[in-house]
Amino acid sequence: MSIHSHIFALLLISLLPIAQADDLGVVGPTYDIAEPDLLEVIQSRLYQMEKSGELAKKQDEYRDHVVGAVEKPKPVPGLKATATKRTFYHDPTMVLDHDIRGEDGAILFARGLKVNPLDHVSLRDELIFFDGRDRRQVSFVKQTMQKLKGAAKPIMVAGEPLNLMRDWKRRVFYDQGGALVRRLGIRQVPAVVTQDGKRLRVDEVLP
Repeated sequence: MSIHSHIFALLLISLLPIAQADDLGVVGPTYDIAEPDLLEVIQSRLYQMEKSGELAKKQDEYRDHVVGAVEKPKPVPGLKATATKRTFYHDPTMVLDHDIRGEDGAILFARGLKVNPLDHVSLRDELIFFDGRDRRQVSFVKQTMQKLKGAAKPIMVAGEPLNLMRDWKRRVFYDQGGALVRRLGIRQVPAVVTQDGKRLRVDEVLP
């Protein structure tokens, strides 16, 4: 991986929440390894479910659940349509918690170093966060992408991304769980993120 690829990866990481490892203790009861007779009971139960059609029904329910989650993900909570325009800035500088090495093993960036990815790479495309259930916002994003000649990444916070991808015939992203809007401090959509020097500028705009 080239140094530019490493830096771009850092830019993406800087926009995501920092994961913390906590000792959660025992979540539920623990069991010993199943005895052979218990496995036979399970296999017998699965066979009965298969004969009765119950197993196929469960499989269909699971498939429908998975497809539904992909077609219509959960909306990101805590966001509202922009009522009052707002502009603010985000500094993507981060402190490395581990060494970053090149292909030859040499250290490119040492642990503890403060790194602003925008010192090395540029955010070429505008990031546009929007609610796909709001026709005004969808229209705004479409017009903006046309104006920018595709130099924009549409990122949904609610709605049905696959339907929009079929309609627009281009990739549409989804901020699953709201990781990006939380890191950037976005409270209203549509919101447009661009680079301003060594910072990211966030504009919560009226569609």
